[in-house]
Amino acid sequence: MSRQRRSPTSEEIRLWREVMRDAAPLRRGAPLPPPPAPVAAAPAVPPAPPLVPAPAARPVPAAPLVHPPLVFGARAGLDRRTDDRLRRGQLVIDGRLDLHGMTQAEAHGALNAFVARAHREGRRTLLVITGKGSGGGVHMGTDREKGILRVAVPRWLGEAPLRPLVLAIRQAQPQHGGGGALYVLLKRQRP
Repeated sequence: MSRQRRSPTSEEIRLWREVMRDAAPLRRGAPLPPPPAPVAAAPAVPPAPPLVPAPAARPVPAAPLVHPPLVFGARAGLDRRTDDRLRRGQLVIDGRLDLHGMTQAEAHGALNAFVARAHREGRRTLLVITGKGSGGGVHMGTDREKGILRVAVPRWLGEAPLRPLVLAIRQAQPQHGGGGALYVLLKRQRP
């Protein structure tokens, strides 16, 4: 679909010349076309009726800021160099949280508190150890053995109240726990 350029109307040309009459040209150019003949004034518009003040309206609450979904391993919002350093485990880890042996409820609460505190303190790169789970072995009273935390933690990081604080998540390198740990990159605090 192409748009055709339209030519300015004589009124638009007149207004342009009036606005530009005191301007000095920066360089020589083609002379302007002669001014168009004066246009008859438009008929007067009757004045609008006086406005009746509206009753005091309640302030409309601002819509909550919607954050894009947090996709495990996606680079959204990161420059390539930072993403590569995070993926390779080359960023300085500012805090660690080990969720081994916790139930889902305990782990969820601990994760929320840990990430919120780290963000308040201006920390940027976190290591969250979820454990790999045993893949269906004997259930010993925790969710760790089933690998549930390994799946739940990325989901929790992408939900309120943590999503506004988290910029990216990546699987940790083997020296930091590999598939049983995550790097969490927090957004910078705004002054």
